[in-house]
Amino acid sequence: SCVLFVSSLFSGVGKTTLIQKVTQALKSSGIPIDGFYTEEVREGGRRTGFDVVTLSGKRGPLSRVSSDSSTARREYRVGQYVVDLASFEQLVLPMLRNVNHGSDAEKKICVIDEVGKMELFSQAFIQAVRQTLAGTGTVVLGTIPVPKGKPLDLVEEIRSSKDVKVFNVSNIKYLLRAFCSGLLVCICVCLK
Repeated sequence: SCVLFVSSLFSGVGKTTLIQKVTQALKSSGIPIDGFYTEEVREGGRRTGFDVVTLSGKRGPLSRVSSDSSTARREYRVGQYVVDLASFEQLVLPMLRNVNHGSDAEKKICVIDEVGKMELFSQAFIQAVRQTLAGTGTVVLGTIPVPKGKPLDLVEEIRSSKDVKVFNVSNIKYLLRAFCSGLLVCICVCLK
């Protein structure tokens, strides 16, 4: 398999925008691609959470701001956000299983944006990502954060794997076309 990940020390530098541009280019070329990306949800100019959006067009909440700091029920939290694990797994796991159980005759591209703190609350997601990375007929294009605190096990596995090419970026916005072209070239080489 061929595995490409985009990483950045900061949020908001354009990792998801880059993934979306590359995805659009691949789709318009007729290359089989599936996966998901995360998208900010804003209300009244402020970020209120994140949605998961699959490349097949399904959308659901990944997390929302919660002012309630009580932990009466089991909640998965990252800062001010409460993660909707059921929604995330319902959207992402079937897609990853589908990628993993397809035929190896035709190489497929799987987009995973992102393997981050919120997503890693799901043990089933961790297992599915590991299975996808181990697959032979899949080109993986994803994003990972640079850990700011305690390292995230799967992120560090990805970063240190000899089979993974990690592109560390600081601000994609100014060089979006160049980054997009570079990733497309890498993906085309992987597909051969």
